Amino acid sequence: MLKEFRDFLLRGNIVELAVAFVLGVAFGALVTSFVDNLLMPVVAMIIGKPDFRDLTFTINDSVFRYGAFLTDAIAFLGVAVAVFFFVVKPINALRERRGGSAEEEGLPDEERRHQELLAALRETRA
Repeated sequence: MLKEFRDFLLRGNIVELAVAFVLGVAFGALVTSFVDNLLMPVVAMIIGKPDFRDLTFTINDSVFRYGAFLTDAIAFLGVAVAVFFFVVKPINALRERRGGSAEEEGLPDEERRHQELLAALRETRA
C-alpha cells in the first residue's frame, strides 16, 4: 500500500504542481506586500488616505460599505499593475529575445501549424 501511495505521489506532475502552488502562494504574499506597502501609500499621497473602509451609507438600517469595495478595487488594480509590469512584460520581452513569441511558446507542432494556416487564410481574405 505504501508503494502504491508513493507511486501515486510521484506520478505525473503532482510534485511540480505542488511546487508551483507553494511558489504561487509565496508570490501572492509578495505582490500583496508590494501593493500594501508601496502602491497604497502613493494612493494616499494623491487622494489623501490609503484606506476607504470607513466610508458607508445607510438605507433602512442597512449599512452599505462602499468604501471597503473601493479599497479592494484599488488593491486589485495595484496587483494587476504589479503583475503585468513586473512579471508579464519582462517574461514576454525575455521570450522575444530568445526568438519565439509568447503566444507560440509551448504550442504543439500541430496546433502551431493550425494557427499558421488560420493566419494565412485571414491574410488572403483581407
